[in-house]
Amino acid sequence: MIDSDGYRPNVGIILMRDDGRLFWARRVHRDGWQFPQGGMNTDETPLEAMYRELREETGLDPEHVEILHSTPGWLRYRLPSRCVRSGERPRCIGQKQVWFLLRMLADDTLVRFDLCEKPEFDRFRWVDYWYPLEHVVHFKREVYAKALRHVVSAARGVAGHGAIPEPAPLPAPESREPRRA
Repeated sequence: MIDSDGYRPNVGIILMRDDGRLFWARRVHRDGWQFPQGGMNTDETPLEAMYRELREETGLDPEHVEILHSTPGWLRYRLPSRCVRSGERPRCIGQKQVWFLLRMLADDTLVRFDLCEKPEFDRFRWVDYWYPLEHVVHFKREVYAKALRHVVSAARGVAGHGAIPEPAPLPAPESREPRRA
């Protein structure tokens, strides 16, 4: 399902422990790490898609988490041109996502990656709240920053301000202009 602007509806999941650390998972057969996320089916609400993706990608069920907050609407990111499949119709140029902040209520031992036919992840770890901003693939950084900033108050309500300090500014992109002497 792709909208008229070329964006695929999707949900993103920020899974947090009580200490403010976030679930960070490694993609199968790659060294790319990210939050769980996935596309919505045409008959699903964002909430229904989030619970389905949570189960498929982490093995967790609704009783293993508590919803703390979500973005009120879509956050968008564009795919790099090398990732856009020009021959497909309709053409997908990026994703639009509703993000959910979930509190982990279960033990880590309940996390499983083998509940779907093609697992997305093969390992996970818990990272500091702002860690993903410097470590996710570059074209997702802005949407991750928007999502994390949007839900940070709810996250601090659980973990405390000391566990989630203000973020360090992201490094400025390197200029491609030659230096002048």
